[in-house]
Amino acid sequence: MGEQPIFSTRAHVFQIDPNTKKNWVPTSKHAVTVSYFYDSTRNVYRIISLDGSKAIINSTITPNMTFTKTSQKFGQWADSRANTVYGLGFSSEHHLSKFAEKFQEFKEAARLAKEKSQEKMELTSTPSQESAGGDLQSPLTPESINGTDDERTPDVTQNSESRAEPTQNALPFSHSSAISKHWEAELATLKGNNAKLTAALLESTANVKQWKQQLAAYQEEAERLHKRVTELECVSSQANAVHTHKTELNQTIQELEETLKEKEEEIERLKQEIDNARELQEQRDSLTQKLQEVEIRNKDLEGQLSDLEQRLEKSQSEQEAFRNNLKTLLDILDGKIFELTELRDNLAKLLECS
Repeated sequence: MGEQPIFSTRAHVFQIDPNTKKNWVPTSKHAVTVSYFYDSTRNVYRIISLDGSKAIINSTITPNMTFTKTSQKFGQWADSRANTVYGLGFSSEHHLSKFAEKFQEFKEAARLAKEKSQEKMELTSTPSQESAGGDLQSPLTPESINGTDDERTPDVTQNSESRAEPTQNALPFSHSSAISKHWEAELATLKGNNAKLTAALLESTANVKQWKQQLAAYQEEAERLHKRVTELECVSSQANAVHTHKTELNQTIQELEETLKEKEEEIERLKQEIDNARELQEQRDSLTQKLQEVEIRNKDLEGQLSDLEQRLEKSQSEQEAFRNNLKTLLDILDGKIFELTELRDNLAKLLECS
C-alpha cells in the first residue's frame, strides 16, 4: 500500500449541520481514532477517521486549509471538496495543540509538494484552488467534549399554651406535655432526615440507572476495542500503527475496567445507604406510633384535669357557703353570749340586793 499513517490521536468527531450551517452534529458516539495519512504515489496528505467500517472523515489537506482552535479542547477546519466543516473535540488542550501542529506541518508539506508539481508541469494548467473556510467560527462548541460539573430542611414550628393551674393537679399534665414536646421534636428531626434521605434515594436511584447504562456502554466499548485489537493484529502491512493502536486500546480497556470497578463499588455503597434509609424509616414509624400513644394519654390526662378542676370549683363554692354559714352562726352566738352576760350581771345584782 502506498498510503501509510504518520500520526494518530483520539477525538470526538463533529460535522456542521448542512441545513442550518450553525449547529454541530456528532458523527461518532464516542472518541475515535483520527489519523494523518501520506500517499507517496500521489504525494498528498489526508485526514482519515473510521467509526467501525464507516469513514466519518476523509479530508485531503490543501495549502488553502486552515485549522482553527475555537476553545481549549475544540478545533475545526473547512473542506471545500467535501462541502462541509469538520470539528474535533479532544480530551485535553495538549492533544488539540499537537493535532494543530501536525496540521500546519502537513499543510506546509502539501504546499511544497504542490509547488514542486507545478514546476514539473509548466505546460499544464494549474489546478483550481480550493476555497478556504477555516476561519469559520464555531457557533456551538459541544459541551459533551469539555464536560460540565449541582437539601431542603423542613421547618417545624411548635406552639404551646400555658395556664395557671393548682400545683398538685398540674404535675401529671406538665410531665406529659414535656414528653409530648420531646417526641414532637424527635419527629420533626426524623421528618427532616426522611426528606433528605428520600431525595438522596431518588438521586441514588437515578445515578444507579445512569451508571448501569454507562456500564453497558463501557462493556460494549471494551468488546469493540477487543475486536479492533484483533483486527489490527491481523494487518501485517500496518504493524507500527497496529502496535500504537493496540497500546492505546489496552490502556483504554484498563481505564474502562477501573471505571467499572469504581462504579460497582459506588453501587454497593448506594445499596448500603438505601438499607440505612430503610432502617431510619422503620425508626420513624415506631416513634410516630409512640407519639400517637403519648397524645392519646395526654388527652386522657387533660380529661382528668378538667374533671378535677370542676370538682375543685365545686369544693371551693361549698367551702365559701360553709364560711358564710359559720360567720352567721358566730354572729348569733356573739349575741347570745352578750345576752347571757347581761343576764348573769342582773342575777348577780339581785343576789347582792337580797
